[in-house]
Amino acid sequence: MSEARTLDAKQRVAEAERICGHAFGDKSLISAALTHPSAAEGKPVSASYERLEFLGDSILGAIVATDLFERFPDMDEGGLTQAKISLVSGKMLSSIAEGLGVAPLIVMGESERGTGSRGMHSALENVYEALVGALYLDAGYGPAHAFVQRTLGPEVSPALALRPISPKSRLQEITQHDMHCGPEYKLVSEEGPAHDPTFTSVVMVEGRRIGRGSGSSKKASESAAAVDALVRLGYADKGDFDGAGTTN
Repeated sequence: MSEARTLDAKQRVAEAERICGHAFGDKSLISAALTHPSAAEGKPVSASYERLEFLGDSILGAIVATDLFERFPDMDEGGLTQAKISLVSGKMLSSIAEGLGVAPLIVMGESERGTGSRGMHSALENVYEALVGALYLDAGYGPAHAFVQRTLGPEVSPALALRPISPKSRLQEITQHDMHCGPEYKLVSEEGPAHDPTFTSVVMVEGRRIGRGSGSSKKASESAAAVDALVRLGYADKGDFDGAGTTN
């Protein structure tokens, strides 16, 4: 993270454009995509990557789903779903972003500089998605698609379909099949210091709480809530999803 302070804003943007393979017409998009929310306190919400990450997550999902569908015509729905989950996982995206050299470009606020590798791992994942969103807004689907294909495409393999499914995806399958509706996650609390917060989420189905969990990020707490729900519903044991979070 200290490396980011050795680069000025213009240098960060130029290097990010090189990584993306696109010269941005709207430099504010690429600048925001590199800015952690902790570095944009007191500024408009558009100054950090949060909104771009939201958009990029959906665009990335559509790109990956389409490419898998076309590349593996004999793979069934379950295999396609698991392959997509593996490709857009936080672990995969943060690894790709780190390999691209994104880490030194991320602008972090003082409150995040004590989080170490955990904070950077989350930021790398979020910035990758934000870059996809920024490319889509500035240049359209084609350049966003090209970026994802170039950076994430080499990881595509039929073996991805064989990886263990995530607890949230497993719960989604079960509730859709057995209850004909999907789960809804709600963040109920955020505690602790800014550099080491604990998030707690619950998961609801048809207005009924079926699980609760905590973790070091919102995503981790949702995953833990899904594990808790699967255990309570009798579809899993507590040790089936190691590392998914802490259930309560």
